[in-house]
Amino acid sequence: MMQQFKSSAELKANAREHLLGHYGTAIGAYLLLGVMIGAVSLIVSLIVDTNTISGTLLYYAIMFLISLLTGLFSSGSAYLYLKIVCGRPVSVGDLFYGFQLYPDKAIAIQAWITLITYATNLPQIILELKIMPHINHPDKVMHLLLPYSLALIFSGVVSLVLSLYYAQTFYLLHDFPQYTARELLQKSRRLMVHHKGRLFYLYVSFLPLMLLGLLSFGLALLWVVPYMAATEAEFFLNLIRNNTEAAV
Repeated sequence: MMQQFKSSAELKANAREHLLGHYGTAIGAYLLLGVMIGAVSLIVSLIVDTNTISGTLLYYAIMFLISLLTGLFSSGSAYLYLKIVCGRPVSVGDLFYGFQLYPDKAIAIQAWITLITYATNLPQIILELKIMPHINHPDKVMHLLLPYSLALIFSGVVSLVLSLYYAQTFYLLHDFPQYTARELLQKSRRLMVHHKGRLFYLYVSFLPLMLLGLLSFGLALLWVVPYMAATEAEFFLNLIRNNTEAAV
């Protein structure tokens, strides 16, 4: 059978259709998650002194542990939006489903992704540690500004590529919970062969709406973020239905 990969416009249209009647739930889940993660991050930034090298290292260590928690919510969010695009009843409580369905795998997946991200950010972190003692003396760190800028660009590009490779992992966890975290990561990479450009284009197509969200002081994001999340779930379903060999 010929593969039928839907265009970004078709995926968005399907997402809008499936979100009808569920925007309240999706917005509630988005706000709840934002408040929880935001509050924890704020507390950490207030109690940890990042103006010292030891404080910065402690900050990254704590944020790593927090990222493991976000893995559980990423699993729950994937579950919630898969239910939405499959036409099943949903509730804000679905956001916590990651705590029930193999939380160890969700944490392992998130740990691997975060460790790789930290590794790509290592040059940037090292340069930050070198700059920090001389933050009040710009003349002493001018020679580090170019390497630091290049490190920022490098980490941004690599992080984007990694996010494309592993974008399907938490969805796969719910479709194939019998596989290990490592197998799920591998399956996501295989699924995304030849499709990273499609997903990247999908992300880029949301930039005008994201800008609108920022210009509206975040109010429009209450609609944009669920819309984007539902479209990503539609992308996964369309991808998995046309790549049965890679998914089983």
